[in-house]
Amino acid sequence: MPTSNCPPSADHAVADPTSTAAPDPELAAAVEVARAAAIEEAGGEDVGTYVGVEPESGGAATHLFDANVPGYRGWRWAVTVAHAGAGEAVTISEVVLLPGPDALTAPSWVPWQNRVQAGDLGVGDLLPTNPGDARLVPAYQAEDDDEAVAEVATDIGLGRVRVLSRLGRYDAADRWQAGDFGPESDMARSAPDHCGTCGFYLSVAGSMRAAFGVCGNEFAPADGRIVHVEYGCGAHSEVELDTSSPVPVSELVYDDTTLDVEPALTADEPVAEEAEEPADEAVAETATDE
Repeated sequence: MPTSNCPPSADHAVADPTSTAAPDPELAAAVEVARAAAIEEAGGEDVGTYVGVEPESGGAATHLFDANVPGYRGWRWAVTVAHAGAGEAVTISEVVLLPGPDALTAPSWVPWQNRVQAGDLGVGDLLPTNPGDARLVPAYQAEDDDEAVAEVATDIGLGRVRVLSRLGRYDAADRWQAGDFGPESDMARSAPDHCGTCGFYLSVAGSMRAAFGVCGNEFAPADGRIVHVEYGCGAHSEVELDTSSPVPVSELVYDDTTLDVEPALTADEPVAEEAEEPADEAVAETATDE
């Protein structure tokens, strides 16, 4: 009796729950025969509640039982039975575990080329491009709005085989603009000016020239990276430091009204002479004191 506890292959006829055809009455009645086959496949373990029977193509039927197998919550034992004709003995065609509607199953298979993310490529890894990649077009079919592509397209076969299509360029532009070196990054919002006015900014060629370039400042965080023209950082070529004192100092003011000084005389003003006492009066005063 061929049996398997693995999920069915593509060749296995899985019961169609939407089918309205009724299974053969003799096959539908073979519940205990199917249960015995399920118990044997389960290694003597208890088989759960009977779920029902579903018709199969070719005159067969599948009986379903809840599986009490650790790690297979919501799965079912599916026992397919058949017979050679009316009145013939019912035989077991196959016993497998199938996921029920509430079963815990692995996610659908995703091809590796659809699972690769930016940054996954390591040293020595190879990432071939899909021949039908919409981001690339033959060089001779490229749009004329990309100047660099137009120069190559003049000599068909001498340039690159494929170049970025309009879709590919838009996709790259959206990714770069939304990245760490785009105009909305934290660094750009706090920068004193934009890359478009920086002496270290190197514009790229072609249709991307108006919006993107490469940073050529070894001290900048974006050195050697594609930057948006409105990105910026503190290493802008025209940044100037304010070396003035951060503490405001008032100007020194002299108030002449508070100073105890005599006014200067002009050349036209006469010098007042002090009155001298007569000599005889001075002698008289001296004698009186004695």
